[in-house]
Amino acid sequence: MKKIIDPFTDFLPSIDLHGMDRVLARIKVEEFINDNIKLRNKKIVIIHGIGEGILKNEVFKTLKRNKYVESFKLNGLNIGCTIVNLK
Repeated sequence: MKKIIDPFTDFLPSIDLHGMDRVLARIKVEEFINDNIKLRNKKIVIIHGIGEGILKNEVFKTLKRNKYVESFKLNGLNIGCTIVNLK
């Protein structure tokens, strides 16, 4: 399978949640957001995969509750990851 190169997201800080359960994914996303707030990064990428949507739904719930998240959306080229804008 050929990897799609997305010049926009390939150079942003990212975390890959493949293989994690909901609880661990939520904890890792919260830690990742806090770390990037400290580093003053404004955009991050969360890779949750496609699958049955369990991780994606948990990521979306976590992002909606987080006070540092300004907005988020699925990446248009790869719906297995979400681009997050931080405050």
